[in-house]
Amino acid sequence: MIEFKKLTKKFPGGKIAVDSLTLTFEDGEFIVFIGTSGSGKTTSMRMINRMIEPTSGEIRINGKNIKDLNAVELRRKIGYVIQQIGLMPHMTIFENIVMVPKLLKWPVDKQKKIAEELIQKVDLPLEFLERYPSELSGGQQQRIGVIRALAADQDIILMDEPFGALDPITRDSLQELVKDLQRELGKTVVFVTHDMDEALKLADRIVIMQEGKVVQFDTPDNILMNPANEFVETFIGEDRLSQARTHFRTVEQIMLRKPVSVSPEQNLSDAIKLMRIHRVDSLFVTDAAGTLQGMLTLEAIEQNRRRPVPVGEVMTKVSFVREGTLVRDALQRILKLGYKNIPVVDEKNHLIGLITRTSIVDMVYDTIWGDVEAEIPAEDVIETTADIEMDRG
Repeated sequence: MIEFKKLTKKFPGGKIAVDSLTLTFEDGEFIVFIGTSGSGKTTSMRMINRMIEPTSGEIRINGKNIKDLNAVELRRKIGYVIQQIGLMPHMTIFENIVMVPKLLKWPVDKQKKIAEELIQKVDLPLEFLERYPSELSGGQQQRIGVIRALAADQDIILMDEPFGALDPITRDSLQELVKDLQRELGKTVVFVTHDMDEALKLADRIVIMQEGKVVQFDTPDNILMNPANEFVETFIGEDRLSQARTHFRTVEQIMLRKPVSVSPEQNLSDAIKLMRIHRVDSLFVTDAAGTLQGMLTLEAIEQNRRRPVPVGEVMTKVSFVREGTLVRDALQRILKLGYKNIPVVDEKNHLIGLITRTSIVDMVYDTIWGDVEAEIPAEDVIETTADIEMDRG
């Protein structure tokens, strides 16, 4: 548990950056600070690991006042990810990942084990451990920055606008990664952003700040449905507020159930028959337990039709959303990835449904226009919406 008790920070010249904050974050929560420039969000977060010292008040972690702890030892117990990544260019990826475990004098075999486990969690090959940061893309480097913060098994991870400099598709992918890792590992994450969509997507609770004060601290749902004041309404934006009623529905409420799938052991001729019967141009690939493995496309079949290979050898990876995901987040993911549809999985990655652009449009149409007769086809509506969203992104 992290507790802020009347926490205040005054900078030279008398500017009050943080003004008497009193907040409590539970273990395992994903907390997002957001606000206008100069609102005190980054200062608040950086006081947790004593990168900035408070002027008055206190922060307690699991009941202990952090002022009574050695600052260096405190920082080694708290992961920290920043936008600039901060990988050491003269060190290999392995050496970067295990910086803190090495300082904590972990055995080398334990360092190697944690580095190998973590790099595989972010879908990077083991051979990357021997490379240097300059040999990786920006997105790959940021993945390393994320797992470096997890390497010493710290319970608290601070993240200061870590994805702000990345392109939209890479940023979306890393947001999904961080949220999945946080849930899987049970970490407490305190995250700073200026992007309201990012905050709504990631947070269990959001701290909205203005001029050093908290103006609302609540769940994304409650903030969207009950903004505390005019500042919050303006900060959220009229579009998000108007869409809230519709987009608070979850994907399982509108998904198509039992999508067509094929096993990785089946041959391509079986897959073609299934496509023809169900009149689809792609199939999801699932194992015997129903776990999503990938996707088989017509293009993959065409390229390999003269080879007697099983589906598993030519399938491709596929992005997905989890059961319980809000429709607004599923739509955002579809638009950013340029997909026509996206599979829905449960907590064990079993394929349970399929969200299509058309199903989302139908839901929006029913909610907003009800029984009014459509003047343009649904396909045109979603393409127009996609164009608008892309322009905004």
